Amino acid sequence: MTSTIETRPVAAAVTPVRFHQVGKTFGQGGKAVVALDQVDLAVAPGEFVCLLGASGCGKTTLLNLVAGLDQPTTGRIELNSSRPAVVFQEAALMPWLTAAGNIELPLRMAGVGKAARRATAAELLELVRLGGVGDKRPHELSGGMRQRVALARALASTTDHTGSGAGKPSLLLMDEPFSALDAITHDVREAVRLGQRVVLLSSRPGRVVREWNVDGLTDGAETGAVDEVNAALREVISSHAA
Repeated sequence: MTSTIETRPVAAAVTPVRFHQVGKTFGQGGKAVVALDQVDLAVAPGEFVCLLGASGCGKTTLLNLVAGLDQPTTGRIELNSSRPAVVFQEAALMPWLTAAGNIELPLRMAGVGKAARRATAAELLELVRLGGVGDKRPHELSGGMRQRVALARALASTTDHTGSGAGKPSLLLMDEPFSALDAITHDVREAVRLGQRVVLLSSRPGRVVREWNVDGLTDGAETGAVDEVNAALREVISSHAA
């Protein structure tokens, strides 16, 4: 079945991205690997969704499909947002540019003037607690600092400075971006604490098997949610190992 990614002008309150029975297969014939199968998933405007699952379950593949870095094999994706910004596991900074220069890069490509670019970069550096290091190049920064620069760059690219994305919400995709940060541990508790919804994917092929609304939980409820998600994740990992 042919798949499509649809992009169209929409109001700001519309769902930024929706998966309709999406599947992704790599290769053909006996060597084909089904990474995703019949994924139905929607993200509400302003919603912070965390994906969990065993290694190789298709989390990165799913994000790549949303970002337009790959195409689904089956099903369709409705993308009602400005161009998605992506933060990868590796910072992927331009080594010849300073931290501020890396953040300014998407703004330069969007035609933003020098003064506005510099002001935005300085603001975002402060936001990620890197004020004062804008003149440093990537090799002069720690791994966690480089990843924060990458996050700031992605935030810069989600801002519509030209008006071309008017009426469309921005979309930020993060592929385990906090695993290198100095003060954050990548685990289920992080997903429950930072996210508003946690989505669990099955082992390959990845399918949505459980979802939890974790927005605004009290400390006690958060602990219970972490235990419940951990138990479900262990079950998924066990089935993957088997």
